Amino acid sequence: GAMGRAPAFVRNLFPPPLVMQNQEAIGLTDAQRADVRTAMHDTQAKLLDLQWRLDGESEKLGALLAVDHPDEKAVLEQVDNVLRVEAEVKKAHLGLLVRIKDILTPEQQAKLRTLRRDRPQAPPDS
Repeated sequence: GAMGRAPAFVRNLFPPPLVMQNQEAIGLTDAQRADVRTAMHDTQAKLLDLQWRLDGESEKLGALLAVDHPDEKAVLEQVDNVLRVEAEVKKAHLGLLVRIKDILTPEQQAKLRTLRRDRPQAPPDS
């Protein structure tokens, strides 16, 4: 649905699966492959930490909302904590995509754009 749709600016970036599935087609070098893998590992470690934090903050929010008369001020402060971690998650994902784009040559980026455009599109709700 609309919630899961990526923002338009992401069209200018290349998700890891697109790069991994076309590494031969775009002539990815061993050094580039190593750099992409490092970027992915770094991001996965950061995301694991953020997921623990997000779950903890969400659990605290749930506890605040579980009472018969929630404290609105406390609830809204906790919502801010949850949203801050969610923003960090989005920034980590975007940072990875920017790092990957920076690793690729302009020619490789052009080739990936063509490959992405020519790939049969999955139905929107699949």
